Amino acid sequence: MCLDGETLYHCGADSDSHWSVFDDICDVTVWNRTAPELVVERLRGATMALTNKTVIDAAAITALPDLKYIGVLATGYNVVDVAAATAAGITVTNIPAYSTASVAQQAIALLLAITNRVETYATEVSRGRWTSCPDFTFRIEEWHELAGKTFGVVGFGNTGRATAAIAASLGMQIAVYTSTDAAQLPAGYRKVDLDTLFAESDVVSLHCPLTPQTQGLVDASRLSRMKHSAILINTGRGPLVVDMDLAEALVQGRIFAAGLDVMATEPPLPGNPLLSAPRCYVTPHVAWSSVEARERLLDIAVSNVKAFLAGKPENVVH
Repeated sequence: MCLDGETLYHCGADSDSHWSVFDDICDVTVWNRTAPELVVERLRGATMALTNKTVIDAAAITALPDLKYIGVLATGYNVVDVAAATAAGITVTNIPAYSTASVAQQAIALLLAITNRVETYATEVSRGRWTSCPDFTFRIEEWHELAGKTFGVVGFGNTGRATAAIAASLGMQIAVYTSTDAAQLPAGYRKVDLDTLFAESDVVSLHCPLTPQTQGLVDASRLSRMKHSAILINTGRGPLVVDMDLAEALVQGRIFAAGLDVMATEPPLPGNPLLSAPRCYVTPHVAWSSVEARERLLDIAVSNVKAFLAGKPENVVH
């Protein structure tokens, strides 16, 4: 039983055949979405559940004695009460490292959108500004090369490492906040403490997991340490950033710009100040969802189910 297949691929009479990859190993009913009050009803009698963002909490687990397996169709698994599942003898798996290339690409895309203003220029050209220009070119505002600037990476897992590699290929100097030993970092990378990273970086890119220690990591105090010309990129987790503090920093010009693919609440409420903040580029949590990444995710999901049925579960979370 899949509770929210719409997050990956639409299911229904007009759907494609992506979900048929499960046909040879088990019977799967795929719901596009499941409201919280329908979770128990839809999973009653099921032995296996797949979910992306639909919450399966302790109360639901208690009410579902037949459930033996929960496959989270994402890397983060906070939508499942893992402690309650473990106590009930339910195996919980996730999908690690399926979107590394996609998220790294989006992080750099956000950065380049801010620095190079490609969309703004293309829009102005399509409106006729170039054809009516007396000169061979026009400039909307000054822009700067990234080469030689410092790219600060907060968290150096798969995605942080991949994003840093792209930034390095652009000629940027890489500063890293990580528990990894400095000697294990790529040549030329510099390990720094968090305050130094925020103070010295021209770009700060967030790639750390969301924990009680990292929630609200980027608040007014930390933003005040950044250069006025600095750019913040967040393709990690929305609650790493205090929305109001970042919006105020942008309005007051304490930092130059922000590129965000994630928000503290998703979808964001209409009054979220970041939606109208100056020089704030927001994309709707799409960094993970390239065609290749979603295909990779589904392949791993199938592999996880096969491994569980064979009695040798993989990618188990505890």
